[in-house]
Amino acid sequence: MTSETSGFTARQYAICLSGVVWREALRFLHQRERFVSALVRPLVWLFIFAAGFRQVLGVSIIPPYETYVLYEVYITPGLMAMIQLFNGMQSSLSMVYDREMGNMRTLLVSPFPRWFLLGAKLLAGVAVSILQVYAYLIIAYFWEIEPPTPLGYLAVLPALALAGLMFGALGMLLSSAIKQLENFAGVMNFVIFPMFFASSALYPLWRVQESSPFLYWICLANPFTHAVELIRFAFYEKISWESLAAVAAYTTVFAVGALIAYDPAKGMLTRKGG
Repeated sequence: MTSETSGFTARQYAICLSGVVWREALRFLHQRERFVSALVRPLVWLFIFAAGFRQVLGVSIIPPYETYVLYEVYITPGLMAMIQLFNGMQSSLSMVYDREMGNMRTLLVSPFPRWFLLGAKLLAGVAVSILQVYAYLIIAYFWEIEPPTPLGYLAVLPALALAGLMFGALGMLLSSAIKQLENFAGVMNFVIFPMFFASSALYPLWRVQESSPFLYWICLANPFTHAVELIRFAFYEKISWESLAAVAAYTTVFAVGALIAYDPAKGMLTRKGG
């Protein structure tokens, strides 16, 4: 079927998509330290932080759990989301690097629609993040952290895909605003750590509400919170409709913002020479 606007066939779109995904896959394979760091970070939280705070931070029975759970079981969905958040930021770093090296210009001058090229790059990043999450789950399995049934591993896949899209779109939006590669670390820390700590990743929101109602509302507005809860419920073969709606809405906002930012007529790239 031929597109009326661009004249490309579905096969040509598929070839372009596979090319972008393959390029990201090769980059990931050649950067083994990226894979190791993506696993070390959550494993440190799981094996050290969770072990130290298991007796201090008890978790009551809250949905989707039907009984008391160990603290390491509770924080696992948050660590899964953290892997995807860091991968989204790494993807934005690669886009800033590509823009400085001129590779981004080469990609965006392709005759394919810009929304398709950015979407293909976004999907490639999501695929990589999902592989990282399942690698983490394999290790967590030997720590006796697993869903109630094996079906949970499959049920969580759509939640991981949607959360990965949201974090990838956020990273893409941020990459359009970062002028130089040297500025990336500061922006990354400014985004990642507030999102991670001001969420339900490490502690239930009812505990936050008891200590600070104002912080509780900040946590509720945090997109990372809803990504964590979406993954948490999906891992137990349930759906948090509120989190699903929130993640879908944030994904749309971030994706539209990234498309506008990478539009040479409207966005920031023209001013940066990218």
